[in-house]
Amino acid sequence: MNLSILIVSWNTCDLLKGCLSSTCTHQPAGGYEIIVVDNASTDGSSQMVQGEFPQVRLIENRENLGFARASNQALAQAAGEYLLLLNPDTRVQTGSLSTLLAFMEGQPQAGAAGPRLLNPDDWLQPSCSPEPTLLRELWRLFHLDVLWPYALYPMHTWDPLDPRPVDVIQGACLMLRREALNQVGILDEAYFIYSEEVDLCYRLRKNGWQLYWVPQAQVIHYGGQSTQQVSAEMFLLLYQSKLQYFRKHHGRLAGLAYKMILLAASLTRLGVSPLAWLEHLPRRAQHLALAQNYQRLLLELPRM
Repeated sequence: MNLSILIVSWNTCDLLKGCLSSTCTHQPAGGYEIIVVDNASTDGSSQMVQGEFPQVRLIENRENLGFARASNQALAQAAGEYLLLLNPDTRVQTGSLSTLLAFMEGQPQAGAAGPRLLNPDDWLQPSCSPEPTLLRELWRLFHLDVLWPYALYPMHTWDPLDPRPVDVIQGACLMLRREALNQVGILDEAYFIYSEEVDLCYRLRKNGWQLYWVPQAQVIHYGGQSTQQVSAEMFLLLYQSKLQYFRKHHGRLAGLAYKMILLAASLTRLGVSPLAWLEHLPRRAQHLALAQNYQRLLLELPRM
């Protein structure tokens, strides 16, 4: 078995159907399998997979175990030499899986690779990032990348035909070498969702593996379709997971410093939030909802 495609889904039935259709249509070279882990969806996702994609192996959970635990369930059953973590809100484009496989086979030092992610309108979407540091998080939270790209890669300036090494590959589409995963271990299940792929990428690089952005492979990513269903809760989990990452890899003092950064960012956001009333809908509603999320984060910070 050359490739195992592993998809974790939660209440994304229609998107999952499109994702599976694209992977089955644009089959990679060599043998492959698809494993779907359904995290207790209530929208008929499991029935759709069973009825329309009988070749797909389905794992049905009775509760939502989160992304890391569910992915590890699939990894435990996967037989492929290469393992592709793929979000259900993606559409694989022609030749992309074969391109990623060919790249990995030609670069034995590559522990992981990811494609160029595109929005549905074909606009470039961030698909990789530098290693998160306290300064980069401060830079990002205060939107200083508009002055100088430091927290994010300037991907719009990169050659779309030139693969390049990167620090972190987004988990929406992440191809892993089994040999590398066996060395560094599976996803850390202490993360419910968010930062688990950042943690894995850190461990891969720490053990000498390289990670690559391979732009010749293209995948459309609709983005956040599961998490939007509970967006307020996911906002808190996002920063809880980031805090967990800093504590794990950089110590308690780094975790405390990150909480101070979150405190400063939350107070600043709330301080400027009244300006949202000067905007037109829907931007006003978006900015006010974001201010509410920062208010919740501010209240939760002492317990995080």
